[in-house]
Amino acid sequence: MLMEEKIKLLGMTPAQLQEVALEAGLPKYTASQIASWLYKKKVRSIDQMTNLSKVAREKLSERYVVGATPYSFVQSSTDGTRKYLFPVSIEKGQGWKNLDGSPVREESSIEAVMIPDGDRATLCVSSQSGCRMGCKFCMTGRQGFHGSLSVADILSQLVGVDETDQLTNVVFMGMGEPLDNYENVLAAINVMTSDWGFGWSPKRITLSTIGVIPNLKRYLADCKCHLAVSLHNPFPEERASMMPAQKAWSEEAILDLLRQYDFSGQRRVSFEYTMFAGFNDDKRHADALARMLKGIECRVNLIRFHRIPDFPYGCPAPAVMDAFKERLERQGVTTTIRASRGEDILAACGMLAGEHGRKKDE
Repeated sequence: MLMEEKIKLLGMTPAQLQEVALEAGLPKYTASQIASWLYKKKVRSIDQMTNLSKVAREKLSERYVVGATPYSFVQSSTDGTRKYLFPVSIEKGQGWKNLDGSPVREESSIEAVMIPDGDRATLCVSSQSGCRMGCKFCMTGRQGFHGSLSVADILSQLVGVDETDQLTNVVFMGMGEPLDNYENVLAAINVMTSDWGFGWSPKRITLSTIGVIPNLKRYLADCKCHLAVSLHNPFPEERASMMPAQKAWSEEAILDLLRQYDFSGQRRVSFEYTMFAGFNDDKRHADALARMLKGIECRVNLIRFHRIPDFPYGCPAPAVMDAFKERLERQGVTTTIRASRGEDILAACGMLAGEHGRKKDE
């Protein structure tokens, strides 16, 4: 019989923490104390919860751990960007059970990227190990799908980086498709935006998706955080050649859904457009993109493609990107060219692969 794995407290709501407290024979108000230690003070162990009695801490420690996994490696870019490697334990999937009936788990790793920019510090977090969307220009998608992260795995990235207390923004743009792990991603956002949690405004959080329509509908109904949609090509057949998910959730259907919502207020929608030289960077594409987005209050972010092995396209020249931007703006589409950050440490868009063996900074 395998030893019972301890339960992680990180990610629990006050209601769930009340159940934990009552089960341990502690008063209900203990739940708010535990929540404060987890989300305000960001402790790493139950022993650090010093306003709980020693007996209470020992009782909790019998079955529970905080569950914040420290990073194993960190690498720094010349531009100040830092990439963190976090170990994760992923359930192997249905049908794989230990002798005691518990799920078989596999060790994997994911990456989070901290991007400094003046008085802003943005953390790009992962939601899965690998990805099942299969976008051909993305290193994460090329490695296949290993599993979805737990709420604790997601929050460990926020509390585990060295800059945790300086973070101003979070973007779900790391490894994985956030809407393919909807329940855990929304639970993590709930911790981040609740008064009992991190207390962040939803305006500080952006979720990026290729457009998993069933869960996109839920996200738009449930959440007030910003949205970024990975578009990359206005022509369905061309988009499908790079993004297999186009066949399941077409860009037309995604945009039809978005037109039902108001993005002129606090919640914003943007469209990510990675540019590939000779594939999606000419006047025809710019004009089609402008027509496609007509009537949606939005911004287009043009992204320089960062070359990866065994891929036929490179990044257009700066003049080509500037011309594409100007053509969109002349047709009323607010457009920016996103600055490339962390390319020298494989931390830029589309380059995350959860690689082992990173040298830890001294």
